[in-house]
Amino acid sequence: MIGSDNKGTGTLETLTTTLIDSVNGYRDAAQNAEGTRFQELFRRNADERSRIVEELRSEITRLGGNAPDDGSFLGATHQRFLDLKAAVTGRDDKAIINEVERGEDYLKEKFEAALNATDAAPETRTIIERAYQSVRQGHDQISSLKHGLEA
Repeated sequence: MIGSDNKGTGTLETLTTTLIDSVNGYRDAAQNAEGTRFQELFRRNADERSRIVEELRSEITRLGGNAPDDGSFLGATHQRFLDLKAAVTGRDDKAIINEVERGEDYLKEKFEAALNATDAAPETRTIIERAYQSVRQGHDQISSLKHGLEA
């Protein structure tokens, strides 16, 4: 079942909330990155994730659910921890990219779990799969960037 509620929107709502966390994380990374190359990349990724959030919100609304407007408590808590960590240790582009990759790993796992567990209607599954393709591309891009910096 796609969600625990009677409209079948629970999983979509969870994915949307997690994507909002991703948008916020990318925006924060763009503000704190030192290099303009990384700032631009993070802004583009935030914009792409925002587009996906809107697609998922539209599907939730179509199914009669209440689309989330903000991220999760866990995402906000994680962000506050990163702010504290940065105040103590400082942030550089490599540290920011490492944190972005951790978020990408988490997001990719959430989408894979949703796709493996869902028996959604075909049109809903198509929207989740399309969102997952974008998430996977972003994940692979950041992973490649991280490993390129390590080389």
